Amino acid sequence: MTSNQLIIEFALSGEYVELCHLLKFVGLADSGGRGKTMVAEGLVYVDGQLERRKTAKIRANQVIDCLGTRVFITNG
Repeated sequence: MTSNQLIIEFALSGEYVELCHLLKFVGLADSGGRGKTMVAEGLVYVDGQLERRKTAKIRANQVIDCLGTRVFITNG
């Protein structure tokens, strides 16, 4: 994590959120479709690992890194 990295905390309202939708919800993607494209382009890391599954189930306590932004997932 760099000092100029944006940090976002996202509280889940259910058990999980699909990765492409999460990118939209936190403002990194304009739509779920753009979120899918970002994943396909290799721009998204989940818990430090490159994630290629567009609809990966993201759960509490996971960390998403994308385009200089780190998203911490918490229980809602």
